[in-house]
Amino acid sequence: MSYYSALGLSKEPFSNSPDPDFFYESTEHKAALMRLLVEIRLRRGLSVILGDVGVGKTTLSRKLFQMLKERSDILFYMILDPTADSDELFLESLVRTFNIRDQIQGEPSILDYKEAIKKYLFQKSVDENKTVVLVVDEAQKLNADSLEILRVLLNYETNEYKLLQLVLFSQMELLPRIKEIKNFFDRIVLKYVINPLDEQETADLINFRLHHSGFSPEMKLFTDDAVSEIHHYSQGYPRKINLICHNALRSLITGNKTLIDGSLIRDLVARSVV
Repeated sequence: MSYYSALGLSKEPFSNSPDPDFFYESTEHKAALMRLLVEIRLRRGLSVILGDVGVGKTTLSRKLFQMLKERSDILFYMILDPTADSDELFLESLVRTFNIRDQIQGEPSILDYKEAIKKYLFQKSVDENKTVVLVVDEAQKLNADSLEILRVLLNYETNEYKLLQLVLFSQMELLPRIKEIKNFFDRIVLKYVINPLDEQETADLINFRLHHSGFSPEMKLFTDDAVSEIHHYSQGYPRKINLICHNALRSLITGNKTLIDGSLIRDLVARSVV
């Protein structure tokens, strides 16, 4: 029996998979999401969401997808790993992502790929009046050639709007690189840095995930000092919070305890299991 079913929960509350249903709207995560939706709706072009590893960028990207996928006027595409050894390979990945490979005959050149993408963006954005959204996760993996290709795609526009709405989710290391590319950095209409959670938000995240998994809102599973210790050891990073809480719940069951307190969290840390 899994630990969460032993606690009467309907699902795993502290999985680190980017499930949008478990997206906790901290002040900063909510602000980033709302501002992204505005920029996409206005079709202004390039948005960049930055944050350290484990701060919740990927889950935010999945929440964005969840909110937009049902809209008939939006075409949503996502690249999970933008690693490419050459500009040709990156263009090929874009063509596959947009599902337009069958529109290119024979062995395509770089120019053929670019023309196919340009034609597609004009057809969907102008002729059909749809909003084309491309999300790139792990955007710090983009090399200089790939960034240049994206810069060129951002040049396609009407008098009123950009044909491609590009959203980059990246670790902080991307920022100094794109700052050096003036004609790319100048195109950013939204740059938002997501910071770790404070202690109150850490408590709210824990409660949100527990209640979303079927735990009674009237019941308490983590004491205040446990939350303080979790925040201290996690530094407010949601991925680390989830890992600590997952191991704490498992320890709760195996230790026949009813509450997770600060001493249990300290013990987990001392045993290096979080």
